[in-house]
Amino acid sequence: MPSASHVNNMTENFFLFLRGLLIGISIAAPVGPIGVLCIRRTLSDGKLTGFLSGMGAATADMVYGAIAAFGLTVVTSLLVDNAFWLRIIGGCFLLYLGVKTFLEKPADHAAQASQSGYFSAYLSTFFLTITNPMTILSFAAIFAGTMLAQKTGSPLILVAGVFSGSAAWWLTLSLGVGLMRDRLTSVHMAWINRISGAIIVTFGLVALLSR
Repeated sequence: MPSASHVNNMTENFFLFLRGLLIGISIAAPVGPIGVLCIRRTLSDGKLTGFLSGMGAATADMVYGAIAAFGLTVVTSLLVDNAFWLRIIGGCFLLYLGVKTFLEKPADHAAQASQSGYFSAYLSTFFLTITNPMTILSFAAIFAGTMLAQKTGSPLILVAGVFSGSAAWWLTLSLGVGLMRDRLTSVHMAWINRISGAIIVTFGLVALLSR
């Protein structure tokens, strides 16, 4: 029979995981360049491609969350010190993706997804998220406040909760958007490409022009 302290520890970790779950959802839910990309890819290439795009962002969030949770100050300082160049790289990549999306013509038939296409979808959103080092400052503040409020529990549980919450959001989004895919014509997809491309280019310009 588990001891009272063991039960209390399990309860603390459970609530810590729930907090991480809510943090992960709240970080993933706001519609930014990643959200636009996932919606557009789901409509164009299917639910799995959209979901894997989101998982790239969720993995990057998990990496930053782990850095913040375990107090890796050297890595944090390195990222923040090079924030300018990382922002330039990320902004240029957003411009490239935005222009490519804007000019892309809808296919006459459903694309046959491949493993390389899935990996590319995952890797591109991971790259976009990981080149935004200021995200780690948000994670550091959130994690510090959560761990101080919790007082006990493992940071690893909190990181697992954040990843699970983010993954759950991207799964819900890709499944929901995927339901509309069969109702869209090539004309609809052309406009979706143009609007999505314009939005992504805007995010890229904001990243390049921000200080």
